[in-house]
Amino acid sequence: MNQTLLHEKYPIYILELGKSETSFRSVDDIIAYYTEKIDAHPVATRIGIFDHYAHTSSIPEGCISDDILAAKNIVFCFGKDIMNPKVLAIRPKSIGVAELANSFVISFLEAPNPAANEAMETWTLALKDK
Repeated sequence: MNQTLLHEKYPIYILELGKSETSFRSVDDIIAYYTEKIDAHPVATRIGIFDHYAHTSSIPEGCISDDILAAKNIVFCFGKDIMNPKVLAIRPKSIGVAELANSFVISFLEAPNPAANEAMETWTLALKDK
């Protein structure tokens, strides 16, 4: 798993997972896995699934790279307090899952909460078969 800056300002975590490195076969399988993890978490609340590929392909001027076969986000929140109204700008969280011909690309924006980052990183790294 790598940390990088997207567009030189957004700190993201990203894992490119070869299809030969995991037993998950589709974006939907991976989203179902994250659903289980979020639903089992004592603080996290699942909000929904966003089919980014379907949305973008439905827009007449939408553009999707030819190498992307599917793309979905699972949206959820770890927020257990609201001590400042500005924190709403960085909630909820989302994990994106894209399918390419030979891999899955999993990405998420760094959270200000270290426990949230640790959970998302742990869940994501566990996608890789041992």
